Amino acid sequence: MAAAATTVLATASGPARAQTVQAQPAGEASGHADFLFVQTARRMSFDRMTSRLTLHDVSPVTLFFSDRPDRIAGNMRTAAFVPFWSQGRESFLSDPPNADLSIVEGGELRQVVVVLRNPVLDAGSLAYTVQVLAGTMPDAGDEVSVFIDIIGMPRTPLSFAGAARRGYRRAWMR
Repeated sequence: MAAAATTVLATASGPARAQTVQAQPAGEASGHADFLFVQTARRMSFDRMTSRLTLHDVSPVTLFFSDRPDRIAGNMRTAAFVPFWSQGRESFLSDPPNADLSIVEGGELRQVVVVLRNPVLDAGSLAYTVQVLAGTMPDAGDEVSVFIDIIGMPRTPLSFAGAARRGYRRAWMR
């Protein structure tokens, strides 16, 4: 049976709150887990000239969860997520994540697979430079969910300073 736990995510500017709803059963902890992230926004826009995706009215909270056997789930401030691109030897800066965007465009669901780079959070909007891997990016859409590829981290306290990606778990699109 999984035990409830609270996890704190350390950042360069100090700890950012993150709450974990479940942790791995005692005796099975390796001290390291792979985390996936989910961001949501009310709407999005895409500038084709600059390949810039902007999430408007982005949630101030980014969700995270780990795969089996860890089953850790929680949330962190989106402002604390952005530094994952600039901290650590094996950060998202050196190995940008893939992401699946689920976008409602004209009442229809559209999915686009991208690589995310250069995040900028500014007054409720989060912008990424993207490389489209699969699908066609709409110019605008509503109700956006962004499912972001894994980054490995120590379990407690979570810290991106010791991030280590596991390349064999990444999906490669050609």
